[in-house]
Amino acid sequence: MSKAHANSLAAINHIAVLMLENRSFDHMLGFLYADSGNLSPTGQPFEGLTGKESNPGVAGAPPVTVSRIASGAASTYFLPGADPGEGYAATNAQLFGSSTAPTPPVATNQGFVSNFADTLVWEAKQKWSILPGTVAADIMAMHTPTTLPVLSALARGFAVVDHWYGSAPTETLPNRAFVHAATSQGHMDDATKSYTAATIYGALGKAGVSWMIYGYDADPLTRMNFPDLVNAPDSQFGHFADFQAAAAKGTLASYSFLEPSWGSSGNSQHPNYDVALGEQLIHDVYVALRNGPAWNQTLLIITYDEHGGCYDHVPPPTGAIPPDSSAGEYGFDFRRFGPRVPTVLVSPLIPAGAVLRAPASGAPFDHTSILRTVELRWNLPPLNARDAAAPDVSAALSLSKPRTDDPLAGVVVPTSKGANPAAGQPSHLQQVYAELVSRLPVPDQKGGTHHELPPLRTEQDHTRYIAERLAAWKASRR
Repeated sequence: MSKAHANSLAAINHIAVLMLENRSFDHMLGFLYADSGNLSPTGQPFEGLTGKESNPGVAGAPPVTVSRIASGAASTYFLPGADPGEGYAATNAQLFGSSTAPTPPVATNQGFVSNFADTLVWEAKQKWSILPGTVAADIMAMHTPTTLPVLSALARGFAVVDHWYGSAPTETLPNRAFVHAATSQGHMDDATKSYTAATIYGALGKAGVSWMIYGYDADPLTRMNFPDLVNAPDSQFGHFADFQAAAAKGTLASYSFLEPSWGSSGNSQHPNYDVALGEQLIHDVYVALRNGPAWNQTLLIITYDEHGGCYDHVPPPTGAIPPDSSAGEYGFDFRRFGPRVPTVLVSPLIPAGAVLRAPASGAPFDHTSILRTVELRWNLPPLNARDAAAPDVSAALSLSKPRTDDPLAGVVVPTSKGANPAAGQPSHLQQVYAELVSRLPVPDQKGGTHHELPPLRTEQDHTRYIAERLAAWKASRR
């Protein structure tokens, strides 16, 4: 980090991170600058789609070319219509055409259609929610600035990072572990639901730097993933309404991490849930910050935990630094990144139309770049080798005087017209959350704490159980 960048980062007193779910860069932002030949208004190159990218069809069928998702259709905000494969084996199949990575791991990104076809067959047998009419070619359908006006306006109005990668080529929980602890401790799937690694929150607390983690309409799942968070004071956690209130009052913590709502009817943007609800959440986070008294000293980072099986045309790089000595599951060595995910940086100290890339001589941006930025701003040591090597985002903060314009002025938040095919069904992360809270030591009438997870069938069952179990546990701690 240069001296100028250090000075710009010093002007930031609040960093807020909104991490959404399971969307690739191309799927959400690939057509962001297609109308200008993939050049930003400042003349910077943008690694977007040309419209000619394709994948082989299924069983010898003609290639499937990327397409633009039509606005105003019943399916617009529910595509790709089903939950694509997102674990390590599925990601390998999408990148290499085989569930096992070759040596060397040279990705072609030509397996997305075939893997989605296999996934649709499996999910139909399992009776997972699938939007009627969904076919394998739908994995090549991409959003545009017309269908995602909020995210696109912020990406154009501030900075987009067009080479930001998931920290590991796999699903949600390992990648979320990296954004909190810079490691998944060797774990490569969601079977492991909690970690013992030290988090950035412990480091912030030791340094006397304030932090908060917010769920949307429930306590945050993140709290259950790490022992130092389970044992932290209840006052360190809140709901989105608490975040809005803190922003309005000018009492935001130095570092805030925001979760969406995890239910299938929620705003996480996980396929095949309603993406428009996530657009509303992004809008509301931005408006809360911009209208607050601390706006001129605030940096908002909007990102996604992993690509979720959605198509991206850029092969993820190798050369990643293993975070620690943990032996990787499935023989993975943590020396390559996951596929690209959308990441947008928002601050009045960022010029409009910026495209941020890491220096070519070092590591690319990944989720641990958030940690590195926080560490540099508040003079914290790195958690391990991965975040020590990560680039920070201070170069985006190139203005000496805060802007006063509003890139979202006049932007209308979209709403979906179709029916959510998954509504009422429990989401995967609700199931994870329910299992974790079932383990909490809540004394029963006999003084014991043994508790078995009861049968939970619906989205509402999980929501109710999680809230009741958390309330009982917090009451027992008082």
